[in-house]
Amino acid sequence: MTLESFHAVIPAGGAGTRLWPLSRTTRPKFLLDLTGSGRSLLQQTWDRLTTFVEPDHVHVVTGAKHAEAIREQLPELTHLVIEPEGRDSMPAIGVAAALIHRDDPGAVVGSFAADHLIQDVETFARAVAEADAVARTGKVVTIGIEPTGPSTAFGYIEAGDPLGLDAAPHALDVVGFVEKPDADTAAAYLATGRYRWNAGMFVARTDVLLDHLAEQKPALRAGLDRLVDGYDGTLDAEVWSSLEKVAIDHAIAEPVAAAGGVAVVPGEFDWFDIGDFAALATLPRPASSALLVDSEDALVLADPGKPVTVLGIPGAVVVDTGDALLVTTAEHAQAVKQLPGAWAERGRPDLV
Repeated sequence: MTLESFHAVIPAGGAGTRLWPLSRTTRPKFLLDLTGSGRSLLQQTWDRLTTFVEPDHVHVVTGAKHAEAIREQLPELTHLVIEPEGRDSMPAIGVAAALIHRDDPGAVVGSFAADHLIQDVETFARAVAEADAVARTGKVVTIGIEPTGPSTAFGYIEAGDPLGLDAAPHALDVVGFVEKPDADTAAAYLATGRYRWNAGMFVARTDVLLDHLAEQKPALRAGLDRLVDGYDGTLDAEVWSSLEKVAIDHAIAEPVAAAGGVAVVPGEFDWFDIGDFAALATLPRPASSALLVDSEDALVLADPGKPVTVLGIPGAVVVDTGDALLVTTAEHAQAVKQLPGAWAERGRPDLV
C-alpha cells in the first residue's frame, strides 16, 4: 500500500535529557539504537513510514548540528530542512508543509516524531490511511493512542461521535485536547472510554493546515511564506528567528478542535514514547550480560565486555557511556533531566 500524494514530515529535534548520558545535545535519542535492533529510532521511523510513503515524500526537519548524522543514517533521504535554531513543532511542521504545498498543492501531510517506537507497522499504516481519507475532506486529523493505563505523562484527546466516513470507519470527531492530568483525573478519563493519548501525530491537507495557520497565527504564516519564497535549500536565519516559538497543539489543534474541525483515528497499535529510563526498561531488549542479584527490573546499559554487577537494588538503572556513568533507579527517572545542566554548571559542557 502506497498513499498517493501523501508526504511525511519528521521533526527531529530535542536533546532527550531524561536519557542522559546516552542522549546528548550532539547525539540526541532519535539517533540512538535504544532497542538493540541495530537501527536508531530515526531509522526505524523511516523504515515504518516508507512502507506506505514514497521515500522522496519523506521530509526531515532538524538543526544544523544533527544534519550530518541524519544524512549518514538516512542515505535515501532527499528532503532535509535545516533549522537555524529550534522554534518548536509548529514552525518546523509549518515550513515543511509550505514547501510541500509549493510543489504539490493540496497534498496531504502527516507529522510523525523521530523518536517514537511502533512495532505493529501494519496496524499503524491502516490508521494513517484512515487519517489520510479524513484529511482529504478538510479536517485536521490526529491519531490517538489507546491508553494502556491512567498515565500522567501524556496529554489526552477527548473523542466525540463517529464521523460516519466509509473510508475511515473508526474516525471520530474531537471534542477537545487536555493537558497532562493528575492520576485521579487520568483514571476518570479512562473510565469514560472517550479519551486517548495525544502522541503528537497530525495529518491534514497542506492548504487546510496553512489556512488554519493564517487564521490562528497570521504573523507565523506570513513568516513561512517569506521563507518559502526565498528558499534555495537554506532557511533565512533572520526570518526564522522572528517566528513564534509554539507547538502545533497550541497553534492549531486546540483552537481548531474547539471549532469542530479536528477528527481522531484511534491507534490500536503498540506505541512507546521512550521518554526516560523507566520507559526504556519496559521494552524488550537483548539479554544483558550484567549479573543481577536480588535486583528485579534493573536496567544496565554498558559495554558488554565490562562485568557489571547489581546487588539488592530492584529497579536500578546503570548507564556507562565510557565518558560518564549514571547510577539511579527507575523511580528517579524523571529527575535525570536535571543532570546535564548540573554538569555544565560544574564546568563540564562536554557532558551536555
